[in-house]
Amino acid sequence: MKYPIIIGLMLSAGWWHGPGDPADGWDVFAKVKFTEKLSKEDNTYYLYPFFDSRIRAYEGKVFELRGHYLPMDFNDPRVVIVSKFPSSTCFFCGGAGPASVAEVYLKTKPPKLKADQIVTIKGILYLNDKDIEHMNFILKDATLIK
Repeated sequence: MKYPIIIGLMLSAGWWHGPGDPADGWDVFAKVKFTEKLSKEDNTYYLYPFFDSRIRAYEGKVFELRGHYLPMDFNDPRVVIVSKFPSSTCFFCGGAGPASVAEVYLKTKPPKLKADQIVTIKGILYLNDKDIEHMNFILKDATLIK
C-alpha cells in the first residue's frame, strides 16, 4: 500500500509528468540535456540534444505550448516559432537555451500575430536531434488555441 502513496506524492509534487498529463510543455523541454558537438557539415559547434526515454515518450503525441510568437521570415506563413521568452531574451536574440523555442507547422494560415504575442499551440510533437536546419522541438499538424 506504500507504493501508490509514494507514486501519488511524486506526481503531485511535479517530479514527473507522463504523456497525456497536463505538464507545462516548457518544463518537459527543460529536462533535455544538451552537449556541444562539432557539425561536420559546416565545421561549427552546436548544442545537440539527448532525448531520454522519458522525453521520447511524448514524441508523436498531442503536445501543448503557451509562449511568445516570434516573427520569422519563412516561405510558408503556416510555419512559426514559439518561444518561452519574449524576443529580447529568447534563444535567437537574448541567449536563452535551445529548449526554450519550438518550430511549429500550423494546419492553416494563422491570423496576423504581433511579435511577442502570447499564443497557445497544440500539435503533434516531433523531436529533432540531427538536423541543424530545424529546431529540436517541432509541433506538426498544429492549431492555434485562443
